[in-house]
Amino acid sequence: MPLATHIIRFIAEDGNIYLGQPEDIRRDIGVDIFNGREVKAYLITGSIFDPELSDILHTVQYLLAPVSATDCNYIRCMGLNYRDHSAEVHKPPPSAPILFTKPGTAITDPFPAAIPIPRISQDGTADYEGELCVVIGKCGRDIREDEAMDHVLGFTASNDVSARRLQNLSSQWCFSKGLDGSCPLGPVLVTRDAISDPQDIRIRTLYNGDIVQDDSTSNMIFSIRRQIAYLSQGTTLEKGSIILTGTPAGIGSVRQPKIVLRDGDDIRVSIEGIGTLINRVRYE
Repeated sequence: MPLATHIIRFIAEDGNIYLGQPEDIRRDIGVDIFNGREVKAYLITGSIFDPELSDILHTVQYLLAPVSATDCNYIRCMGLNYRDHSAEVHKPPPSAPILFTKPGTAITDPFPAAIPIPRISQDGTADYEGELCVVIGKCGRDIREDEAMDHVLGFTASNDVSARRLQNLSSQWCFSKGLDGSCPLGPVLVTRDAISDPQDIRIRTLYNGDIVQDDSTSNMIFSIRRQIAYLSQGTTLEKGSIILTGTPAGIGSVRQPKIVLRDGDDIRVSIEGIGTLINRVRYE
């Protein structure tokens, strides 16, 4: 059986959860689902790590994060990994990758799922960070840069939702960036071989229809290869691990006027070759 290149998780017309590949991989299914267009997908047998395509078609009723909390054992996140972003927050470019983590409970689905803003962060500081997400497909330790991509399963879009007041209270960011639902993923996990150069793709974030972040992954301070090599030093990167690779300039907290995620807002992360991760914001 051929292997899938564009993997989605979804609830089908029969109410069951499946893995699949969109019938037309050229479509932006995040936008299509949001607009109520019918999306069909070929059933994938096996897991995201051995995604064999079948000829069975299902209709997608609800789109889920392509990587489930069960498949993901660890979410690693890169801070200040674009020079313009470092500059906008008045920080020097880091000399080594800055790491923080999120728990599995941070993973949430694309639209129609919402980003939940808990009461603790309903304080005028809830913020977005559009990012390219790397999914590890093969375990490794002390991985060399020239072998790093051999350990990558694929790529998807993510949003590092952040509570800035809480973030500024401490030098450790895990709590302020690890609240439930603070890591939307999707809409599609595109395998490594289907992305010609993940280090040269456009990433944009749109807030209520306006472009607020617009950059290329070529402008990362630490490349994806470098991140994987650095993070695997003396540390096993298990398959299913997720790496959020950093956000470009344009975060809401430093814009003039400031942008805050409010109840009902529309926030989208659009990445070339992957599609658009769409969520509404919901205050709990």
